[in-house]
Amino acid sequence: QVQLVESGGGLVQPGGSLTLSCAASGFRFNEYTMYWYRQAPGKEREFVASISKLGGTTDYTDSAKDRFTISRDNAKNTVYLQMNSLKSEDTAVYYCNGKSRIRNGDYWGQGTQVTVSS
Repeated sequence: QVQLVESGGGLVQPGGSLTLSCAASGFRFNEYTMYWYRQAPGKEREFVASISKLGGTTDYTDSAKDRFTISRDNAKNTVYLQMNSLKSEDTAVYYCNGKSRIRNGDYWGQGTQVTVSS
């Protein structure tokens, strides 16, 4: 059974930091590119960051560059999103996603809420 379970969300003040985790099971994690997306109230889900199968290549949306860092530990089947200098506009539900063209896989977690507010 495929599972992606996010954790680490919560309430944080502007300028603060959070680290999200996504634990994967039920598929070959190291064969999947991993992504973080987010969806704010009333808005469409948007791309935040991605990391290649072995972690050598990362990509970020412009608003996340220089503030967020995506990483993965293939031994632990886990992907992380370190978020610094958080702003109110980062408030959203954050989703973990894994994709593989070769395996024809596209898996999503249930999401974790991040609220940035004073």
